[in-house]
Order: sequence, then structure tokens, then C-alpha cells
Amino acid sequence: MEDLKTLSEKALLEVFDGIPMVEISRAVFNEGLDMVSALATKTNFLASNGEARRELKQNAVSLNKVKVTEEKVITAEDLINNQFLLLQKGKKNYYVIRVV
Repeated sequence: MEDLKTLSEKALLEVFDGIPMVEISRAVFNEGLDMVSALATKTNFLASNGEARRELKQNAVSLNKVKVTEEKVITAEDLINNQFLLLQKGKKNYYVIRVV
């Protein structure tokens, strides 16, 4: 698979087709988005902050296909095409955050 960060917006939207997506404002994102908020509070990808922390402790969560911990703070450098983040839990559960 080619690097996600090199895909165009159109190609990304095709890749992400059928994956649940939520939009968050750039202002919220610029304040610093921690992994628990990204997984639960801001997106509802996971049901609760507690579940988000459990999954992170079990090393079950990836951001843009890279495993992350609870300490990870998402920054502009993590954005794909300056607007997308791909969350993954386990092998088959994906979720896209679009920063607008």
C-alpha cells in the first residue's frame, strides 16, 4: 500500500469510502487533540474515555496505520493531505476524522 500521506483528496475519499467519518473543526484540532479525545469524546468511535484508554493500553489502536499510546497528541504533522486522520482499532475497525 502506498503511503497514505501521498494520496490526493479524491484518492483518499475513494479509499475511505464506506468508513465512518466525522468532521471536527480546525480550532479544536489546533488546541491539541489527545488520543482519548480523538477516540471517544470528539468522535464517538469508541463508546467512552475508559474504553479508549483500555484499547490504547492493549496496543489495539493505530493512527494512520501506526500504533499509538495514550500519551500521543495528534498534531498537524499527523494529518493526511492536511485534513484527514485514520483511526483503527484492531484489524477491521476504521474511522476517519476530517479536520475542517
